[in-house]
Amino acid sequence: MFDGNLRKPFDAAVAPIGSGLQKLGVSPDVITAFGVLMAGACGVAIGTGNFFTAFLLLLATGIPDALDGAVAKAAGTAGPRGAFFDSVSDRLSDGLMFAGAGWYLAGTDEPRMAMLPFGLLIVASLVSYMRAKAESLGYDAKGGLMERAERFIVLGIGLAISPLFVPVLWVMLVLTAATAVFRFHKVWVQASATQVRTTPAKAPARRRRARTSERRSARASRSRARRSNR
Repeated sequence: MFDGNLRKPFDAAVAPIGSGLQKLGVSPDVITAFGVLMAGACGVAIGTGNFFTAFLLLLATGIPDALDGAVAKAAGTAGPRGAFFDSVSDRLSDGLMFAGAGWYLAGTDEPRMAMLPFGLLIVASLVSYMRAKAESLGYDAKGGLMERAERFIVLGIGLAISPLFVPVLWVMLVLTAATAVFRFHKVWVQASATQVRTTPAKAPARRRRARTSERRSARASRSRARRSNR
Protein backbone atom coordinates (compact mmCIF):
# COMPACT_ATOMS: atom_id res chain seq x y z
CA MET A 1 0.00 0.00 0.00
CA PHE A 2 2.79 2.41 0.96
CA ASP A 3 4.88 1.59 -2.12
CA GLY A 4 1.88 2.04 -4.39
CA ASN A 5 0.51 5.35 -3.07
CA LEU A 6 3.00 7.20 -0.87
CA ARG A 7 6.48 6.17 -1.97
CA LYS A 8 7.12 9.03 -4.40
CA PRO A 9 5.81 11.83 -2.12
CA PHE A 10 7.74 10.33 0.81
CA ASP A 11 10.98 10.09 -1.18
CA ALA A 12 10.56 13.71 -2.27
CA ALA A 13 10.02 14.77 1.35
CA VAL A 14 13.12 13.04 2.75
CA ALA A 15 15.38 13.94 -0.18
CA PRO A 16 16.52 17.27 1.40
CA ILE A 17 17.32 15.48 4.68
CA GLY A 18 19.30 12.86 2.80
CA SER A 19 21.20 15.56 0.96
CA GLY A 20 22.03 17.30 4.23
CA LEU A 21 23.30 14.10 5.84
CA GLN A 22 25.38 13.32 2.78
CA LYS A 23 27.05 16.75 3.00
CA LEU A 24 27.92 15.97 6.60
CA GLY A 25 29.74 12.87 5.40
CA VAL A 26 27.28 10.33 6.78
CA SER A 27 27.45 6.98 4.99
CA PRO A 28 24.19 5.23 4.00
CA ASP A 29 25.70 1.92 5.13
CA VAL A 30 26.31 3.35 8.60
CA ILE A 31 22.69 4.53 8.75
CA THR A 32 21.47 1.06 7.74
CA ALA A 33 23.69 -0.62 10.35
CA PHE A 34 22.47 1.80 13.02
CA GLY A 35 18.89 0.84 12.17
CA VAL A 36 19.73 -2.85 12.71
CA LEU A 37 21.25 -2.05 16.10
CA MET A 38 18.11 -0.14 17.08
CA ALA A 39 15.98 -3.08 15.95
CA GLY A 40 18.02 -5.39 18.18
CA ALA A 41 17.56 -3.02 21.11
CA CYS A 42 13.84 -2.82 20.32
CA GLY A 43 13.64 -6.63 20.37
CA VAL A 44 15.31 -6.72 23.79
CA ALA A 45 12.90 -4.08 25.13
CA ILE A 46 9.90 -6.03 23.81
CA GLY A 47 11.26 -9.26 25.28
CA THR A 48 11.60 -7.69 28.73
CA GLY A 49 8.15 -6.10 28.58
CA ASN A 50 9.34 -2.48 28.36
CA PHE A 51 6.84 -1.59 25.68
CA PHE A 52 7.11 2.20 25.75
CA THR A 53 10.90 1.99 25.48
CA ALA A 54 10.39 -0.48 22.65
CA PHE A 55 8.08 2.03 20.96
CA LEU A 56 10.78 4.73 21.07
CA LEU A 57 13.37 2.27 19.77
CA LEU A 58 10.99 1.24 16.98
CA LEU A 59 10.92 4.88 15.90
CA ALA A 60 14.72 4.90 16.05
CA THR A 61 14.68 1.80 13.81
CA GLY A 62 12.29 3.26 11.26
CA ILE A 63 14.02 6.61 10.81
CA PRO A 64 17.33 5.15 9.52
CA ASP A 65 15.34 2.76 7.34
CA ALA A 66 13.66 5.78 5.76
CA LEU A 67 16.84 7.83 5.31
CA ASP A 68 19.54 5.43 4.11
CA GLY A 69 18.16 5.34 0.57
CA ALA A 70 17.87 9.12 0.43
CA VAL A 71 21.50 9.52 1.52
CA ALA A 72 22.64 6.97 -1.06
CA LYS A 73 20.78 8.82 -3.83
CA ALA A 74 22.24 12.15 -2.73
CA ALA A 75 25.73 10.66 -2.76
CA GLY A 76 25.18 8.98 -6.13
CA THR A 77 26.04 5.59 -4.63
CA ALA A 78 22.60 3.96 -4.90
CA GLY A 79 23.00 0.60 -6.59
CA PRO A 80 22.71 -3.19 -6.26
CA ARG A 81 25.16 -3.47 -3.34
CA GLY A 82 23.25 -0.98 -1.23
CA ALA A 83 19.90 -2.50 -2.19
CA PHE A 84 21.19 -5.95 -1.20
CA PHE A 85 22.51 -4.71 2.15
CA ASP A 86 19.28 -2.87 2.86
CA SER A 87 17.13 -5.90 2.05
CA VAL A 88 19.20 -8.22 4.25
CA SER A 89 19.13 -5.66 7.06
CA ASP A 90 15.35 -5.39 6.82
CA ARG A 91 14.93 -9.15 7.22
CA LEU A 92 17.36 -9.21 10.14
CA SER A 93 15.60 -6.30 11.84
CA ASP A 94 12.23 -8.00 11.47
CA GLY A 95 13.63 -11.20 12.94
CA LEU A 96 15.14 -9.43 15.96
CA MET A 97 11.92 -7.64 16.83
CA PHE A 98 9.66 -10.64 16.33
CA ALA A 99 12.07 -12.79 18.35
CA GLY A 100 11.70 -10.29 21.19
CA ALA A 101 7.93 -10.56 20.94
CA GLY A 102 8.18 -14.36 21.04
CA TRP A 103 10.43 -14.23 24.10
CA TYR A 104 7.99 -11.97 25.89
CA LEU A 105 4.96 -14.13 25.11
CA ALA A 106 6.82 -17.30 26.12
CA GLY A 107 6.98 -15.91 29.65
CA THR A 108 3.26 -15.20 29.95
CA ASP A 109 0.48 -17.44 31.24
CA GLU A 110 -0.01 -18.70 27.67
CA PRO A 111 3.50 -19.57 26.48
CA ARG A 112 2.17 -21.15 23.28
CA MET A 113 1.30 -17.63 22.15
CA ALA A 114 5.02 -17.30 21.44
CA MET A 115 4.26 -19.02 18.13
CA LEU A 116 2.23 -15.99 17.04
CA PRO A 117 5.19 -13.66 16.27
CA PHE A 118 7.10 -16.52 14.66
CA GLY A 119 4.15 -17.22 12.38
CA LEU A 120 4.10 -13.52 11.59
CA LEU A 121 7.80 -13.62 10.74
CA ILE A 122 7.18 -16.53 8.35
CA VAL A 123 4.45 -14.79 6.37
CA ALA A 124 6.33 -11.45 6.42
CA SER A 125 9.40 -13.19 4.98
CA LEU A 126 7.21 -14.89 2.38
CA VAL A 127 5.79 -11.52 1.31
CA SER A 128 9.30 -10.14 0.83
CA TYR A 129 10.54 -13.27 -0.93
CA MET A 130 7.68 -13.32 -3.42
CA ARG A 131 8.40 -9.75 -4.44
CA ALA A 132 12.14 -10.42 -4.84
CA LYS A 133 11.59 -13.62 -6.82
CA ALA A 134 8.87 -12.09 -9.00
CA GLU A 135 11.01 -9.07 -9.86
CA SER A 136 13.94 -11.36 -10.73
CA LEU A 137 11.59 -13.03 -13.24
CA GLY A 138 10.40 -9.72 -14.66
CA TYR A 139 7.01 -9.55 -12.89
CA ASP A 140 5.46 -6.93 -10.63
CA ALA A 141 4.66 -8.10 -7.08
CA LYS A 142 4.17 -4.80 -5.28
CA GLY A 143 1.08 -4.02 -3.25
CA GLY A 144 -0.97 -5.49 -0.46
CA LEU A 145 -2.54 -4.35 2.79
CA MET A 146 0.41 -5.05 5.10
CA GLU A 147 3.82 -4.26 3.67
CA ARG A 148 6.82 -3.46 5.87
CA ALA A 149 5.93 0.19 6.45
CA GLU A 150 2.41 -0.74 7.53
CA ARG A 151 3.81 -3.41 9.88
CA PHE A 152 5.97 -0.77 11.55
CA ILE A 153 3.00 1.53 12.05
CA VAL A 154 0.67 -1.16 13.41
CA LEU A 155 3.36 -2.63 15.67
CA GLY A 156 4.01 0.87 17.00
CA ILE A 157 0.35 1.14 17.98
CA GLY A 158 0.58 -2.15 19.86
CA LEU A 159 3.70 -1.00 21.71
CA ALA A 160 2.35 2.44 22.54
CA ILE A 161 -0.93 0.96 23.85
CA SER A 162 0.34 -2.20 25.53
CA PRO A 163 -3.07 -3.88 26.17
CA LEU A 164 -3.45 -4.01 22.38
CA PHE A 165 -0.11 -5.74 21.81
CA VAL A 166 -1.40 -9.30 21.27
CA PRO A 167 -4.52 -8.25 19.30
CA VAL A 168 -2.27 -6.11 17.10
CA LEU A 169 -0.05 -9.12 16.38
CA TRP A 170 -3.13 -11.09 15.30
CA VAL A 171 -4.21 -8.24 13.01
CA MET A 172 -0.72 -8.10 11.53
CA LEU A 173 -0.71 -11.86 10.96
CA VAL A 174 -4.06 -11.87 9.16
CA LEU A 175 -3.32 -8.83 6.98
CA THR A 176 0.22 -9.97 6.17
CA ALA A 177 -1.11 -13.40 5.15
CA ALA A 178 -3.70 -11.61 2.98
CA THR A 179 -0.86 -9.63 1.39
CA ALA A 180 1.00 -12.86 0.64
CA VAL A 181 -2.09 -14.33 -1.04
CA PHE A 182 -2.61 -11.10 -3.02
CA ARG A 183 0.97 -11.09 -4.30
CA PHE A 184 0.88 -14.78 -5.17
CA HIS A 185 -2.29 -14.29 -7.21
CA LYS A 186 -0.89 -11.16 -8.89
CA VAL A 187 2.28 -12.91 -10.03
CA TRP A 188 0.38 -16.10 -10.97
CA VAL A 189 -1.87 -14.12 -13.32
CA GLN A 190 1.11 -12.39 -14.95
CA ALA A 191 3.03 -15.65 -15.34
CA SER A 192 -0.03 -17.42 -16.75
CA ALA A 193 -0.52 -14.68 -19.33
CA THR A 194 3.12 -15.05 -20.39
CA GLN A 195 2.67 -18.80 -20.73
CA VAL A 196 -0.41 -18.35 -22.92
CA ARG A 197 1.48 -15.97 -25.21
CA THR A 198 4.35 -18.40 -25.66
CA THR A 199 2.20 -21.48 -26.27
CA PRO A 200 1.35 -20.75 -29.97
CA ALA A 201 5.03 -20.59 -30.81
CA LYS A 202 5.33 -24.24 -29.84
CA ALA A 203 2.50 -25.35 -32.14
CA PRO A 204 4.59 -25.53 -35.39
CA ALA A 205 7.11 -27.77 -33.62
CA ARG A 206 4.34 -30.08 -32.50
CA ARG A 207 2.94 -30.20 -36.03
CA ARG A 208 6.39 -31.03 -37.42
CA ARG A 209 6.79 -33.84 -34.91
CA ALA A 210 3.34 -35.16 -35.82
CA ARG A 211 4.13 -35.11 -39.58
CA THR A 212 7.45 -36.87 -38.94
CA SER A 213 5.67 -39.54 -36.92
CA GLU A 214 3.10 -39.99 -39.72
CA ARG A 215 5.83 -40.38 -42.36
CA ARG A 216 7.60 -42.96 -40.23
CA SER A 217 4.37 -44.89 -39.78
CA ALA A 218 3.72 -44.76 -43.54
CA ARG A 219 7.23 -46.04 -44.34
CA ALA A 220 6.83 -48.84 -41.82
CA SER A 221 3.49 -49.82 -43.38
CA ARG A 222 4.98 -49.89 -46.90
CA SER A 223 7.90 -51.95 -45.67
CA ARG A 224 5.59 -54.51 -44.10
CA ALA A 225 3.53 -54.61 -47.32
CA ARG A 226 6.63 -55.33 -49.43
CA ARG A 227 7.69 -58.16 -47.12
CA SER A 228 4.24 -59.71 -47.27
CA ASN A 229 4.30 -59.58 -51.12
CA ARG A 230 7.50 -61.55 -51.16
